[in-house]
Amino acid sequence: MRFFCFIITTVLFLFLLRAVADSNIVFNDALFNKIRDQYDDDALERVQNWQQLLNDSHALPIDEKLYQINNFFNELDFVDDIEHWDQDDYWATPVEFLATHGGDCEDFVIAKFFSLKELGVPAEKLRLMYVTATRIRQAHMVLAYYEEPNSVPLVLDNINRRILPASRRRDLLPIYSFNGDGLWLAKEQGRGQKVQQGGNNNLWNDLNKRMQMGD
Repeated sequence: MRFFCFIITTVLFLFLLRAVADSNIVFNDALFNKIRDQYDDDALERVQNWQQLLNDSHALPIDEKLYQINNFFNELDFVDDIEHWDQDDYWATPVEFLATHGGDCEDFVIAKFFSLKELGVPAEKLRLMYVTATRIRQAHMVLAYYEEPNSVPLVLDNINRRILPASRRRDLLPIYSFNGDGLWLAKEQGRGQKVQQGGNNNLWNDLNKRMQMGD
């Protein structure tokens, strides 16, 4: 992942992220037929299992929603974008991620973000957070859940599958986080200082278009 180049891309937001945050997940026969035609029956089964998980999880308490969604997507394989998509950086939709049974850290986070939002978790409590993973010595992305704006967030991660407060993830060095409301520079324990209201980048725009098209 071209981490430092991507920091520049993200900091130079031009449009609002909220358009993506407002995208809804739509399951219908057209989507299922498209998956079967483009991929295979196994891909369709994974997407239908995702639909069933969402249907079954709406009434769960928040900690159980986090647990179920984190576990479900962490069963997929980690694959670098250059190997998986023949691109240096590609943000897959949850359907693409499930259908191909793999993706990189951004894809895990995006799928968890949209799934939790679908389950009624307010988008403003969720942030996509860039970190340095010190044990593997590389840039990484996790999903952070904030019960309150200034609280220590819970971290949903595909490297460490346990959902832990950021204060207990000493192997992660936060750099910045973002969602549809803006951009935060990281401070201690995953908290952050808001430095920009709203924003977007080309990868986020492209992801939104494919979400709206049912990919």
